[in-house]
Amino acid sequence: MATIRQDTERFQDLFYSTYAMRVTDTKGRARPEEEDDFRTAYQKDRDRIIHCNAFRRLQHKTQVFLAPMGDHYRTRLTHTLEVAQIARSLARGLKLNEDLTEAIALGHDLGHTPFGHAGERALREVFPDGFRHYEQSLRVVDVLEKNGKGLNLTYEVRDGILCHTEGKESDTLEGRIVKISDHIAFLNHDIDDAVHAGLFEESDVPNSIQSALGKTKGERIDTMVKSVIEHTDRNVHMDPIVEEAYLELRQWLFDNVYTNPICKGEEGKAKDIIQRMYTYFVERPEELPEDYHRIMETEGAARAAADYISGMSDRYALYVFENLFVPKPWAEV
Repeated sequence: MATIRQDTERFQDLFYSTYAMRVTDTKGRARPEEEDDFRTAYQKDRDRIIHCNAFRRLQHKTQVFLAPMGDHYRTRLTHTLEVAQIARSLARGLKLNEDLTEAIALGHDLGHTPFGHAGERALREVFPDGFRHYEQSLRVVDVLEKNGKGLNLTYEVRDGILCHTEGKESDTLEGRIVKISDHIAFLNHDIDDAVHAGLFEESDVPNSIQSALGKTKGERIDTMVKSVIEHTDRNVHMDPIVEEAYLELRQWLFDNVYTNPICKGEEGKAKDIIQRMYTYFVERPEELPEDYHRIMETEGAARAAADYISGMSDRYALYVFENLFVPKPWAEV
């Protein structure tokens, strides 16, 4: 009798596009495993990511606004969930592998630092090898999770995580779908957060963008998702008019949000926190938590310090910094 997993695999052969990645064609795992009766390999990868420590920490990591006052601003976790939702919609519309797409989307930001891209830039300046969150995301699933054993994910999920931002394109169309979904998500939810912060009104978005994409977050996302579905074949494409407006929106947000002092005014302090902790632990690696001593011994104090700090949530980074540098009577005031 066929297992549920085998039924799922047969369904993929019947329903999926010729451009889709079939789980039966996976390049596999670094450490081979027995097949599951119920879940495909990509479904297992998705579950491992959701249950890992790094995924839970995303709920307390900054997306754009540092330490916002209010419950409705995006965190790195809510951003990840929005990316996964958009990516699954695209995968379904294009008849791609939804399980692979979802696994990549859920894992794409596991290596992000506390304090958003400010933390990433701070570590990049001091860590000798440079620091890029997409490389760290892969390191999280390969090396850091499960006490150094890693999650042993499939090649295609790992490839999609690594290629979601810069550098080479993902080997799979599912990975490339996650990359565009990441952009669609943050461009639209960052407008939402900026409106909550009082930076501008949604109606202030340039008329040329509103005309091409829509006046609301829902309309803009719907327009971009439909455009990708209608114009993608073996590569991700949008309608030229939609793509032009998408690029204009991205530039407008860089000019009006990503460099705005209201959401970036505290970044200097965040940078100082990250870099002072990094210097402290590089000079005193014996004070790193025991979990990082193995990394210190095999890859050096700098690597161990970068791994430890990049894995912190915002509030845990503040807690560690306070314990290291703030006199106790002052910290208790």
